[in-house]
Amino acid sequence: MPDHLAIYIYQVAKIFSLISFKSAIGLEQTELNGLLNSLSFVLPLIIASMLDWLIGDPWDWLHPVQVMGWVVAWAKSLMLKYLANELAQRIAGVLLAIGLIMGSYGIAWALIFAASRVNPWFGLVAESIMIASCLAHRSLQDAAVSVLEPIEKDDLDLARKKLALYVGRDTEQLDRPEILRAVLETVAENCTDGVIAPLIFAIVGGAPLALAYKAASTLDSMIGYKEKPYTYIGWFSAKLEDALTWLPCRLLVLAIALLSGRPVQIWRLCQRDAPQDPSPNAGWSECAFAAALGVQLGGKNTYRGLVKTKPLLGEPDRQITIAVINETLGLMQQCFVLFLGLGVLSHTLVSFSGLLLGLIQHG
Repeated sequence: MPDHLAIYIYQVAKIFSLISFKSAIGLEQTELNGLLNSLSFVLPLIIASMLDWLIGDPWDWLHPVQVMGWVVAWAKSLMLKYLANELAQRIAGVLLAIGLIMGSYGIAWALIFAASRVNPWFGLVAESIMIASCLAHRSLQDAAVSVLEPIEKDDLDLARKKLALYVGRDTEQLDRPEILRAVLETVAENCTDGVIAPLIFAIVGGAPLALAYKAASTLDSMIGYKEKPYTYIGWFSAKLEDALTWLPCRLLVLAIALLSGRPVQIWRLCQRDAPQDPSPNAGWSECAFAAALGVQLGGKNTYRGLVKTKPLLGEPDRQITIAVINETLGLMQQCFVLFLGLGVLSHTLVSFSGLLLGLIQHG
């Protein structure tokens, strides 16, 4: 993927060199600005994707989601300490969600604007880094590989410890097939809210909108639970994240169905099994991967000693193996490249349509 992105950056650089001859082709400054504004969406997407793929999210670097987590944890402790009334907790939860999401958007916009005023290249770098911080493509792949490596060496104890870093279920007693199922389910579920959804929001609204979505996702992961003590303070965050993720999730399912070469079969399986999952989104993304790979996900999981049974998704035509996990990672990468390509193409078409219109008017 980096090679493809590097080629595209080279092509965009050629475009900018051609634009420098605007006086020769007679473009007005307003038309040139429109072209550059459209292209300004393309470069951050390309650079951010390369950054995410090359370095991921190093554990020892400060991350925007980490800061969001601090804010949520601080606000949560205050709400649980001082608000005993159900209505008060609900209102406070709504205000927290709106404040964090709008604050994330506003801070990102302000930082990019300030950096751009100093130098346009600073603004480009700032937005690229922000978008990269929203993408978990490389991190999700690294997490899966970190569990697969000890499995390949038959070191299940180490594999369980590695897996426990990324999943909420109890891992101490998992056997090899259950470890592999947990890895596949983790990749399939997080591909939506960790990879595709942030990318789509970045395509639509740049880094500010992508970070706003990550704020909603962080709120959901920290307080979006039906169980006490989060029942009332997290209800709005859970509903909002479900709503924001709904369309990206269905687009991911559609992409998986098309890439599998069996779109009708995949869609039918998803329609049959996905609605059985209590989550309006996780069941769909997991089922899409399961159907495309010919495996079955779901079943019994243990959380803090309590056994929970999730609905079965897909058909068990194949066993989940390390090779299947690698196919899953490959499918995730194909989906990422597909959506990135569509995003770049859409902005590029807008740019060139404006350029072509300007040339025609001056022709």
